[in-house]
Amino acid sequence: MKSDRFTDAQIMGVIRQAEGGVSVPDLCREHGISNATFYRWRAKYGGMDASMISQMKALEEENRRLKRMYADLSMQTDILKEALGKK
Repeated sequence: MKSDRFTDAQIMGVIRQAEGGVSVPDLCREHGISNATFYRWRAKYGGMDASMISQMKALEEENRRLKRMYADLSMQTDILKEALGKK
């Protein structure tokens, strides 16, 4: 998986600058990001504080782990059904 170029604190700083009145094109040029990246960040992180972001990241990680567990169990079930069906 690709590592992030910006930390959560940096992303929050960029969003706060925009809320403070700095124009979006100027912010994007200053930080080397595209307009689409800024608006994606604002949609995802807008209105959050640092604790909410860390909580969201923890929930996303738990969700990934649970999806992986479900996929493993589903695969095992399919293998067992195949083995029992052939007998």
